[in-house]
Amino acid sequence: MADAKVIPFDDDRSRSGGASRPARRRTGAGSGPGSGRGDGSAAPVSALPGAQVPELSGQFPEAGEGGQEPRQDAVDADGSPAGGWERRIAGGLAFLRRRVTGDYDVDEFGYDEELTDQVLMSLLRPLADKYFRVEVKGIENIPSDGGALIVANHSGTLPLDGLMLQVAVHDNHPADRHLRLLAADLVFHLPVVNELARKAGHTLACAEDAQRLLETGEIVGVMPEGFKGIGKPFGERYKLQRFGRGGFVSTALRAGAPIVPCSIVGAEEIYPMIGNAKTLARLLGIPYFPITPTFPWLGPLGALPLPTKWTIQFGEPIPTDGYPPEAAEDPMLMFNLTDQVREQIQHTLYKLLVQRRSVFF
Repeated sequence: MADAKVIPFDDDRSRSGGASRPARRRTGAGSGPGSGRGDGSAAPVSALPGAQVPELSGQFPEAGEGGQEPRQDAVDADGSPAGGWERRIAGGLAFLRRRVTGDYDVDEFGYDEELTDQVLMSLLRPLADKYFRVEVKGIENIPSDGGALIVANHSGTLPLDGLMLQVAVHDNHPADRHLRLLAADLVFHLPVVNELARKAGHTLACAEDAQRLLETGEIVGVMPEGFKGIGKPFGERYKLQRFGRGGFVSTALRAGAPIVPCSIVGAEEIYPMIGNAKTLARLLGIPYFPITPTFPWLGPLGALPLPTKWTIQFGEPIPTDGYPPEAAEDPMLMFNLTDQVREQIQHTLYKLLVQRRSVFF
């Protein structure tokens, strides 16, 4: 794997973040200069000629702490907090300045957390929330701190399920955890995609990188089916393919990280793969060349995924910290744990399919 580029980072991030100023509170009547007595007591109220002086008790709203009137926060015409657009513009300009000057941080794998949070997630979020309408279940099964390995099924012809999984963890976990996906070699050989994957926190699907991330307390995502899962024909949808040799289990055992099974329903139908042009795939150097009811017949329009309804469910974690260090070298234990994870994902898939009313609703 190529060495990740690390850009120097100025620790003083707060100076460019544009900290919001506290809202100014209005003082009550009689609290300003010349509006009351110098000793702080209220000035007497004089009645107008012919007018009746009301009883003070209960006639005026009670002052807040320090004699200040309670007020509601001001809002703009669109209902956002006052000055919201100004703050957004200022924040955007500060973000652009940091990108231009290089005043931002990337880790040793090339992960750019600021770019991911403010740009990449913002681009993917409408696809998850509005187009696929992803429903997330069992997010509490992902630990609030420490490393964990999320193992999910893989499908959909194009790897959109991995991106939606990343959005689901990012937007729904109460501890604001970030998912670091393990990706295939092909991802890092494609121009543009390579750089974006690195910036989004993806790294090469190898045991060394996965273990380093887990030991530093990261949430790591892996889809062991690989191209066998994502490129399977539509007739085999939701039937899990082989999970490899259980390398992900060995990695979790070495790091002492729990394994969280994850089942994704809805991705299988976005590109119903009814054929595979194998000769063309070999010429292009890709694992498969999909043929769907819309692609390549409709040209670029055929690459638009169908708006299916998705459900992502995280199962109960399988602990690994109770095993001795040599357990990672036990092939029988790895086989049993791999089979346990696979069976749990498959069982949950069937359960979600039974509960699903429609592919699109």
